[in-house]
Amino acid sequence: MTAVPLVEVHRGPVIESWHSGHAVVCDTTGGIVDAWGDPEAVILPRSSAKMLQALPLVSSGAARAAGLGSERLALACASHNGAPLHARLVGDWLAERGLTEDDLLCGPQPSRDKELRFSMIRDGQKPGRVLNNCSGKHTGFLTLTQHLKAGPDYVDPAHPVQMACREAFEEVTGETSPGFGIDGCSAPNFATTMTGMARAMAFFAGAAGRGDAQSRAAADLVEAMIAHPVLVAGEGRACTLLMQAAKEPVALKTGAEGYFIAILPARGLGVAVKIADGATRASECVIAALMVRLGVLDADHPDVARFLNPPIRNWDGLVTGEIRPVAGLVRQ
Repeated sequence: MTAVPLVEVHRGPVIESWHSGHAVVCDTTGGIVDAWGDPEAVILPRSSAKMLQALPLVSSGAARAAGLGSERLALACASHNGAPLHARLVGDWLAERGLTEDDLLCGPQPSRDKELRFSMIRDGQKPGRVLNNCSGKHTGFLTLTQHLKAGPDYVDPAHPVQMACREAFEEVTGETSPGFGIDGCSAPNFATTMTGMARAMAFFAGAAGRGDAQSRAAADLVEAMIAHPVLVAGEGRACTLLMQAAKEPVALKTGAEGYFIAILPARGLGVAVKIADGATRASECVIAALMVRLGVLDADHPDVARFLNPPIRNWDGLVTGEIRPVAGLVRQ
């Protein structure tokens, strides 16, 4: 099967554009509950895989040894805005480990927080590594590196940290990864199928009911994400707003190039979404649609509607169309 239309872009009465993609819902047995497109499509989950990359930090005992609380576990899973709150919390974490942002290998990035970004431009300040949306994940990598007494090049695919990440990734996806790409933050991003990623999210969804080390780690990470939606992304972001709008605990996480996942602990379900052309507007629409379909979100909630059916406006502010999920995606 190939990618199928999932999102329509309307201008007046005309469907002007389509976004096609894949979506898979799995239960805790690893079985497919529902699917669109090709469940066996091999993808790079990008930042939607951060919870998987954080598993060794917790399951190894490194998080406990470092005294990491739920805020820092949420940051380890985050693609944050680089707002002052995020920068302060990551900076404090680094300092407590005897590290500085120079130890981060994620590269510098301008803050997504407009006020901070503009003030830095006015003051002639350069973007910093602590502002990188992946700085929490990388501080987690550094914490695990210290625990393993490993070398500083923690993004090398042959480094013990990345070897542990790959092992955990393959364990919870239930598949041998066919390879990896280097992510925007320089860390390896391992590939899997759409089903593999949905299966992994279902593993996280059912983790609280199991007692093995990997499941306990997954449960801690899910709990942290749900407790701190602002740390997972930030103000105005889909991950944060949709988690806050949910009628039950749910962990949501975006990834670059049109990826999105959902972890539904109350239902024991995991969801993976990939938009073929990489459009974020489409992945946000589809994840909102599937959460409405499953009863987790209300379609008429304003913070849901802004992603489910965002209006298209022209330069004069007139509404000229809207983005919407294809017929049947919201309702069973």
